[in-house]
Amino acid sequence: MTSEAIRLVLTTLAWTTIRIMKRAGIARALRPAIMAATLACAAPAFAQSAAQAPQAEPIDVQQLFASTCGWCHSDAGRGAGKGPQLMDSPRSDDFLRNRIKVGKPGAMPAFGEAFTDAQIDAIIVYIRALKPD
Repeated sequence: MTSEAIRLVLTTLAWTTIRIMKRAGIARALRPAIMAATLACAAPAFAQSAAQAPQAEPIDVQQLFASTCGWCHSDAGRGAGKGPQLMDSPRSDDFLRNRIKVGKPGAMPAFGEAFTDAQIDAIIVYIRALKPD
């Protein structure tokens, strides 16, 4: 597993943990401690597998999208869910690139630290290639 993939998994884990804590009504004051404990337990396992991973892995953008973006962009981006439909998006590639990197407060997490530029470009190509099932 590459370091980018590890960051992606940890970011997804953090984002999911935050959503679960909010839904469970866990007090704001306790959330940082729970988050730190969750990530502290997960990081060593992923760091160990990263040391054994080859440097140049091909990007499986469909899997990357499904495991990260698919939580909010339904039907592999073809339909609206918690996030908007991405198929036939009128937004420019630069807008999409920026939104993926920087996110949108309260709506979409930033993935600029989790994804490489090549992964973000592959996601944009994937979005542009979406067709109805």
